[in-house]
Amino acid sequence: MTTISLPNADRSISAYTLTGTPIPFVQHKASDFNRIAYAAAHVVADPLASNDPWLTPAIDWDTTLKFRHRLWDLGLGVAEAMDTAQRGMGLGWAEAQELIRRAQAEARTRDDSLIAYGAGTDHLLPGPDVTIDAIIAAYEEQVGFVEGQGGRVILMASRALAAAARTPDDYAKVYGRILSQVKQPVIMHWLGEMFDPALAGYWGKADHDAAMDVCLDVIAAHADKVDGIKISLLSAEKEIAMRRRLPASVKMYTGDDFNYAELIAGDAQGYSHALLGIFDAIAPAASAGLAALGKGDTQAFHAVLEPTVALSRHIFAAPTRFYKTGVVFLAYLNGLQDHFSMIGGQQSTRSVQHLAELFRLADKAGVLGDPELAVQRMQAVLKVNGVSA
Repeated sequence: MTTISLPNADRSISAYTLTGTPIPFVQHKASDFNRIAYAAAHVVADPLASNDPWLTPAIDWDTTLKFRHRLWDLGLGVAEAMDTAQRGMGLGWAEAQELIRRAQAEARTRDDSLIAYGAGTDHLLPGPDVTIDAIIAAYEEQVGFVEGQGGRVILMASRALAAAARTPDDYAKVYGRILSQVKQPVIMHWLGEMFDPALAGYWGKADHDAAMDVCLDVIAAHADKVDGIKISLLSAEKEIAMRRRLPASVKMYTGDDFNYAELIAGDAQGYSHALLGIFDAIAPAASAGLAALGKGDTQAFHAVLEPTVALSRHIFAAPTRFYKTGVVFLAYLNGLQDHFSMIGGQQSTRSVQHLAELFRLADKAGVLGDPELAVQRMQAVLKVNGVSA
């Protein structure tokens, strides 16, 4: 068995022996699943670009797009240009447009490429002079671009709207205008303030239950234009409550990276589909679990996915917006990219102790595909941080 010296929370160093059994990479098709499952995919930075990393994003397009094919090979859909890709947190609208263009071109090369694209208002900086009409125009620009590329829209929450709206009616006006114009049903996205503090009070209500009433009214008024909604509130109870109140034609896509296994499995009154950042990091496990569920084997589904929940809760621990660091770190450990660099230098947002615990939990969950490679790469990161093997 392989052993590595890892730091602990109390600053001590102790030996850790890997015991996990790697979940194999097994190709599946989306038709093998009885749930729709999107992985919100990250982008791979280009660490050799001659740029200012904090100011100018540089993307390794070949590796980024190769990763999308990997997700499709596992039967997963790709939720593109979302917050997992550092959208609005390093990845600007200009880079997002290029990502959408390139991803859509790759999607056209195969007949099993489920993909949808984030459209929001992140090119419009929030401020006191931003009007509701300006926000509508910003949404129209991005939705128009995605639809112009032939893509399906994920309607992202808007920081500008959260700052400018004075009442729930402002939200109803903006969403009503956009939903009335879309060419095909969209996936809405309610991203909680734990993921983005600028979105606190979304839907014009500080209380999530009251905000849910506003959101549900918007959906009910435009149900024919809404495929589903992804909510990211990290509360199974709130998601289930909303799921049970949705129109019959509207799907719930769980964005709950704390409770996804139980929400996808569902209960006697329904279940959630998935649109998750953690599925980027645990893709083979997600695919294997969904394939088992598709065969009616709920026990095998939980046996695969439940061990990943502790890992996900660690990756998405507060400050939750830094979860992207853990997603990219796992891609590095698993040899899916050759470096641990991120747009905006966000690899620095988590401590070495956090990364060490991530390593332990990833091993226990079976999501280190090549344990020896993972150990080598973990040791390299530790050495840079002053921890010798």
